[in-house]
Formats: sequence, structure tokens, C-alpha cells
Amino acid sequence: MHSIKGSRWKGGPHLAESRRLPAGNARAVASARRAAPTPRVASRAPHLAPRAASGEVSQSAKKPKRGRKADHDKDGKDPKGASSSSANSAGAFFADDWDDDDDEDGEGSFLAPYMDSVLKVYCVHTEPNFSLPWQRKRQYPSSSSGFVAATGDRRWILTNAHSVKVKRRGDDRKFIARVLSVGVDCDIALLTVDDPEFWEGVSPLEFGSLPRLQDQVAVVGYPVGGESISITVGVVSRIEVTEYTHGSYDLLGVQIDAAINGGNSGGPVFNGKGQCVGIAFQALSGSDVENVGYVIPTTVVSHFLTDYIRNGSFTGFPALGVQWQRMESDALRRAYSMQPKQKGVLIRRVNATSHAASVLQSDDVLLSFDGTAIANDGTVPFRTGERIAFSYLISQKYVGDEAALEVLRGGEVLSTTAKLSKPAALVPPHLGNRDPSYFLVSGLVFVACSEPYLESEYGADYASEAPVKLLDKLYHGQPTEPGQQVVVLSQVLAAESTLGYEDVLNVEVLAINGAPVRNLAHLAELVAGCREQYLRFDCEYREAVVLDREEAFRDTAAVLEAHGIPAALSADLQQALPAWPPAAASGKAAAAAVAGAAGAAAASA
Repeated sequence: MHSIKGSRWKGGPHLAESRRLPAGNARAVASARRAAPTPRVASRAPHLAPRAASGEVSQSAKKPKRGRKADHDKDGKDPKGASSSSANSAGAFFADDWDDDDDEDGEGSFLAPYMDSVLKVYCVHTEPNFSLPWQRKRQYPSSSSGFVAATGDRRWILTNAHSVKVKRRGDDRKFIARVLSVGVDCDIALLTVDDPEFWEGVSPLEFGSLPRLQDQVAVVGYPVGGESISITVGVVSRIEVTEYTHGSYDLLGVQIDAAINGGNSGGPVFNGKGQCVGIAFQALSGSDVENVGYVIPTTVVSHFLTDYIRNGSFTGFPALGVQWQRMESDALRRAYSMQPKQKGVLIRRVNATSHAASVLQSDDVLLSFDGTAIANDGTVPFRTGERIAFSYLISQKYVGDEAALEVLRGGEVLSTTAKLSKPAALVPPHLGNRDPSYFLVSGLVFVACSEPYLESEYGADYASEAPVKLLDKLYHGQPTEPGQQVVVLSQVLAAESTLGYEDVLNVEVLAINGAPVRNLAHLAELVAGCREQYLRFDCEYREAVVLDREEAFRDTAAVLEAHGIPAALSADLQQALPAWPPAAASGKAAAAAVAGAAGAAAASA
């Protein structure tokens, strides 16, 4: 379960990779035994900038925020003032049905028939090391909650993507669970158990509709502080588009005042009819907030399941791919030739990797989306007497769907159609369960910049500690072509050919021998195909790194052996450059070369 620390929290898409549970590296098991030990990991990095999914930004330019978010599933800390309670202390939630003085074990509760469908989920995590991308961090265990759901005759286990882990209530066995799909965008994971014994006597929960404000709800799961099932209760206090801290998407979320603590993640949230109306997934914590939790509503869950059934995997939530600002200023509206009754938002930039780039332009005024008029503040009608960000309309569609747009361009109203896609981010907030890419030549280590990488290098305060040029690319950058990346010279390992460059680190590489660098794979191709005497890397801040090509190629094998690096490039790049490095030095010569370089560097220092 994510905790969002600081009352100034507002939606933003920046995800620390440590919030992920890579599907290929998560082993999920279900049982009724004692819970897994309390996880031993550092708190997570914050999401520090209000940016919407895939370059879709509301209002003005993104700016770092100071609120801190940490994953309670991992650090075991609870939000201030939040506490979990069992069924016999559920307060005033449907008091007549809930509390039964004659039933000490709580089985008289109206939720009792549904509790056997709530599971305790265990997982062993292993995460990438973004600073040393050829290796992984130490693995660690954790536990959370989940529940059995069904679509038609297909039964599944639903939990959170940041806690892909599985337990049946009242059983003393553990069952191995298999990960079917992970929705990083919406923080949902889909599991199954192949053993038919697991499904005996288990009934899937029924999904309910989106709750109303002040509707009473109960959060059921296995939070920290005990081994048995726990129930916390409260009311729906807000429904709006909110930040999903795990997936860096802004989607519809339900805010409740029931305590959501570490371990509640993935557990169901019930209404008064015993229907599941959402999945618990994050909480707001701080010195001036109490019991502010967030629930993934069934509309988002349904989108995830439908996407999986349609495509056999989760393809994600689409985006229009534009940055926009409000048009609440009368002077601004008049400057764009808007009539008094016309309303809309101003398109500031269009992501070049989105389909919208072929139909929308900067300085267009977006008047409506799929026939729904957009107000000057970027909201659209939502149920009776409510309004919501128009990105909600986009999130209800699927990747590849088309949407009818009405725009004002040069004072003329135009109608057009755009295909919704998943535009790329120049500096991605997460890698979608992939391992980081890297490339080595001599002692130079190159990586593709991402937000998890910046967190790994500069810690939780990377928004103020990272180089300003990289932060500008993170918060304001957009790709100008598909596949574009910010390639960074991460560090310089000791080698003879790199002597004198030891202090160069975390600087963007702009060109090699005058050829602009598009992405990490392109950099590797330029290096491997170089036939000139020197390799010149032109970096940001007009910094230059020049190596003798033959010496650099020779030293690459030496660096690998001396530092115990298994390969000079990541697995995804090995298909393009299967023979890198081209020249391998002998083992003894390699060790001697690096040892000599290290000694020279120490003497120089």
C-alpha cells in the first residue's frame, strides 16, 4: 500500500522503480499460515511533480512538489493517526448488522460470508539496481491482501501490482500462484492458482457500482499489526481523478476516511450490500492529515480485466498526448477568438509520438471530447452536481480506440478524430517491469535516464539534488521522435584509456563524433561502428570525453573482468551487437591494466 506523505499532495506521474514487483521475478504463494516477516527495505522515493500520463499535463508546467510518498507494505509504517480494527470494533458502520454481542468471533457480521474470498498474499521481491544495472538488489519478502474475483466462468485473484503476492482464510497450506498480468498504470495484478484444491469452496466477490459521497464502506485485509483478518470502516469522502503513485497515471480514484495501513494493499472494499466497490491501494499521511485512504474503483478494475480478456495482456490506459492549460482568463479567451459561450482548454504542446500529433497543433483550443463539452478549467460533468477532469473520459477508452474532437483553430471550429495511444515519455517514470539497459565502452557506463535511475543516484530528494538539466528533461521534456531517450554517462570505471575522467558522471551525451545520439541503442551502434582514431563524446554543459578507439575497445574486456560485470551491454542490446566488445584482452592483462589505472588514479588524487 502506498502512503502519500504531506498534505500538499496532488496527482503526479513520477514513479520510483522500487515500487514495482516485476512479474518475472515475483513468486506468489497463498496460505493460511502466519504472515511473512516484516519487510526490511528503505522507504520509497516521492512522486515530486504534477504530470499526467504519457506527457498529458493539465494546466501549467510541471514543478517539483515536496510531499513524500512511501510504501507501507515495505517499510511497515502506518500513516499518523491511522489504525486498523477487527470486526468487533468496527464502530457505527451498519451497527445493527455489524455488531453482535452474542457472536464473539464476528461471524454474525453481514460481511462474514465474503471473508473467505479475501486472501493473504505473500511475495519475494527482487529489484533492479539502476546505479549498477548489470545486477539486482538483495531479495526481500512482504505480504499484502487480495481477493477472488470472476468474469463469466473465469476465476482470478486480484491484488495490487506493487504487492504481487497470495492466502486462504482458515487453511494451513500454501499454494503457488502464477502471475497472469500486471497493470503498472492502475496498480492491479492478476494471479491464478493451478492447484484445483485452492478453488474448492471459494466464491468470487460480486462487483458493485461506483459509490456515492458519504456511502459507508469497509476495508478488509491483512494489515500490519497482527496475523488475523482486519476490517476498518469509514465513508466515501471524495471521488475524483487522482494520482496512482505506483503507475504514474492519473485515473479515477475514491477517497475514504477508513484507515488503510501497510498490508491492506490489494484488499477489497465493501459497500453495505456486501459488494466489492474497489481495491485498497494507497493512503495520504502527514502531520495534519488522518485516515485519508484511496481506493481503485470498479470502473478501473473493469477496464483492466476487459483489456486483459481482449488482448491476453494488459496494454495500458490510453492518453491523448497533449499538454494543456486552463482558459479561465477572459483576455486569453478573447486572444484566441473564442465566443462568449465557447469553453475549452488551450493545447500547449502535442507529444510527437502520439496519433494526436497528426490532427492537433499547439495553440488549438480543445472544445469537446467525444461530444462532451470541456469547461475552461478542464472539467466535464460527472454524475449529478459533480464535475471531474476531462482526462476521465480518455481513461474510459482503450488503446487504439478513436475519439471525436472539436477544436477551435484560428477562430474556426473544426471537427476531427484522433486515435488514442500510449505516447512515450522522454524520461519515463517507470520501465514497465523491464530491467534497465546499459552499455559499456572501456570504463564509460552509459544508461538511459529514467526517474527510478535518478532516485537510485540521488535518493528521495532527487528533485532537488539531481542535475538541473536532467530534471528539466524529466518535468518538461517530450520526445520529438519515437524511441528517443536521454542517454546519460552514468559513471567512469577505472581503466587506462579513461584516466582523467573519473569525476565525470550523470551528464547527458548529446553526440558521438558529431552524430547526434537518439537513444542508447543508437549510441552503441555509433561506438561499435566507429572507424576513426578517436571516440569523442560531446556532453551537456559543453563537456567533452575523448578516448583512443583501439585502447577503449581493448580496455572494455579488462573492465568487465576487473569489476565482475557479466556483459558489456544489457540483454536487450545484445541482439543488435552480439560481438561486443570486438577485442578481448587476456584475463591477466585485463586485471593488470585496470589495476594500473586504479593506482594511477589514486596517485593523481
